[in-house]
Amino acid sequence: MTFQELGLSEEILSAITEIGFVEPTPIQQQAIPHLLNDPSDLIGLASTGTGKTASFGLPLLNYIDPSTKATQGLIICPTRELCIQISRDLESYSKNIRGLNVVSVYGGTDIMKQIRQIEKGAHIVVATPGRLMDLINRRKIKLNEVDTVILDEADEMLNMGFKEDIDSILEKTPDDKCVWLFSATMPKEVARIAKNYMSEPFEITVGGKNETNKNIEHHSYIIKDRDKYQGLKRLLDFNPDIYGLVFCRTRRETAAVADKLMADGYSAEPLHGDLSQQQRDRVMGKFRNKTLQVLVATDVAARGIDVDDITHVIHYNLPEEVENYTHRSGRTARAGKKGVSVAFAGPREGRKLSSIERIIGTSFTPQKLPSPDQICEKQLMHLVDKMSDVEVNKEGIAKYMPAVMEKFEDISKEDLIERFVSAEFNKFLSYYSKSKNIDAEASSGRDGRDGNRRRRDRDDDNKNRFFVNLGDKDGLNQGALLRMICDNTDLNKGSIGKIDILKNFSFFDADKESTDAILSKLQNVDYEGKKMNVEQTKKGNSGGGKGGGNRSKRRSGGGNFGGGNSGKGKYASRERRRRR
Repeated sequence: MTFQELGLSEEILSAITEIGFVEPTPIQQQAIPHLLNDPSDLIGLASTGTGKTASFGLPLLNYIDPSTKATQGLIICPTRELCIQISRDLESYSKNIRGLNVVSVYGGTDIMKQIRQIEKGAHIVVATPGRLMDLINRRKIKLNEVDTVILDEADEMLNMGFKEDIDSILEKTPDDKCVWLFSATMPKEVARIAKNYMSEPFEITVGGKNETNKNIEHHSYIIKDRDKYQGLKRLLDFNPDIYGLVFCRTRRETAAVADKLMADGYSAEPLHGDLSQQQRDRVMGKFRNKTLQVLVATDVAARGIDVDDITHVIHYNLPEEVENYTHRSGRTARAGKKGVSVAFAGPREGRKLSSIERIIGTSFTPQKLPSPDQICEKQLMHLVDKMSDVEVNKEGIAKYMPAVMEKFEDISKEDLIERFVSAEFNKFLSYYSKSKNIDAEASSGRDGRDGNRRRRDRDDDNKNRFFVNLGDKDGLNQGALLRMICDNTDLNKGSIGKIDILKNFSFFDADKESTDAILSKLQNVDYEGKKMNVEQTKKGNSGGGKGGGNRSKRRSGGGNFGGGNSGKGKYASRERRRRR
């Protein structure tokens, strides 16, 4: 089937042909003809990344009458990013429809500018619930002529606490409107929309409810919390061309992981709710343009990331709500492409993995983290490929070549290649030569983290352990402590071992030969207005420093949508749309 067979207007067909649309996705094949021929209530369930925006956007545009300024279509979605993305898509689909205006309204930006855009005429409004309620309360938007309300990602809006706002919004719209609901999952709360607000909705399901995209490979790694960052680095190093998303559970953890990645030289930045809209736009712009390789994000901030070619989604933590796994993993394998979804799970999270498997309708493939040898080989060949493919500017370097050749005249070809490779590759050899196995074994009970194992993990004949008087409450994280050590002692990162950040203090391991430099150069170093104090602990003492072993005790871990009229008068609205 082609888009030409679906019944869309010539203006829309010409626009989507320019974009490159050829064959509709399964959800589009079912939804678009039905909505064009029978504009009734509809529930569309399909995995994230399967083309739901076009499924509701193209039929909606087909109905709009640009000759009147009235707002005829309303799309409600959970986040600013998704709001912006939907608006951009609709604008590209409708660029050949003269006079049609799409306006997006969302928080975190100038509301007066949005009001002026609405006053000029907004045939379709794409909105987040909070900002739309502001406009309704200010009486700056009229919804009395809305024919169609679309709830996109309704399950996520409920999870984010927007039930009351959506209830109020729907009460402000006409009784004879149509409601179209599109989502990747169908929890009980969303099912209530159909029961309490929609009138005999037509349901389209592509795949099973809550199922994940069949083009995604699902990998699981059993790994302890303390080793997750090292595991993440191994995956990134083993996939040098990765273009990926890393999901963390909290804003704080998102910022900390991104900071550590940037400090270690990776192309990474965070995306979370504490960023301003300008900062979020800057980060997303870099990610879409592929000048940023890894985006570290929270669930909420990542909603609306509609970016093609994402190769990997890495779940640094499993989501609190297992349904969110579908949303997260759906960021990859878009537009028919393949992708990988990687789940980091603790030794005692087997049941949660099983719950996710039941919901997504597929199984995880257990994996072992790549070994140091595998990573070094992959990085070396990536370097060789990059050197082989480099474009040589012969004219630009010609005048420098005689001097260069003179420098290398006594060096053999093999020696020269070894030197160039080593210049780039030595850091991987040095780092991974000291790496240990960090794969953990799954366990239904305690994962073996008793005192003896902790002591075995910490005991290293080549390292001493040090106590630091600053901790999590002082804003210290692993990346910050590592930078302070290296900046003040001239040590490299390979000399530093495990770092533990606790609430009131911290510990780190370092090579024995570095002890004098650490004890002499880190005393009274300023960290955000506080003085650092460093002491060497006794070997095997899990606390060390002042206060002994008790200090080492670890902290754990790290609707009813209104009752509007069930549908009377809808047939008059449908007839108006057919006449258009």
